Amino acid sequence: MSPRKSDSRDRMILSAAALLREYGASATSIDRVLAHSGAPRGSVYHHFPGGRTQLIDEAVALAGDFIAGLIDAATQADDPVEAVDTFFALWRDRLVESGFRAGCPIVAVAVETNDDAPQLVASAAAVFARWQEALAALFVRHGLTEERSRRLGAFVIAAVEGAVVMCRAERSTAPIEAAAAEIHDLLLHTLRDRPGAEPAESRP
Repeated sequence: MSPRKSDSRDRMILSAAALLREYGASATSIDRVLAHSGAPRGSVYHHFPGGRTQLIDEAVALAGDFIAGLIDAATQADDPVEAVDTFFALWRDRLVESGFRAGCPIVAVAVETNDDAPQLVASAAAVFARWQEALAALFVRHGLTEERSRRLGAFVIAAVEGAVVMCRAERSTAPIEAAAAEIHDLLLHTLRDRPGAEPAESRP
């Protein structure tokens, strides 16, 4: 049975996201995506009339949705500190499972100039904003101000992304474990001192 028309399209987007994680945006060419996905060459401009730019843009959206799903799952925890700990642990596990080869595809797009396709940087920025907003909403639900919650959301994402880059360079989980520990302590103190929090002397 021949694949459905949508199969090659989906395979190409998944392959583009995987290649972005490992090799970066400039190395994610149409030829490389076709080789990785096994999709027929004739399907490229049928499914992606905008060519490579459209393909990478859709891969960024897919990866953004996937990580947003991980954040949403983590933020279901009653304890926001536990939620952030889980988010760091998910990234640590992805690094280890890939042998420190797989980073963040959104960063891969954001760090390149992409002068010929400025919409890719805009798409990456939109994904980062979405992740930050999800974390900020979690912190607001637990009594922090909107301003502080936005700052913390941005800080958590920046810490994770920076730690992932360092882990790949060092081939070690030490950077992400250090970042996770510091943010864990920061959130404990921040939530303890928030307005309306239970006084320390009355807590067990």
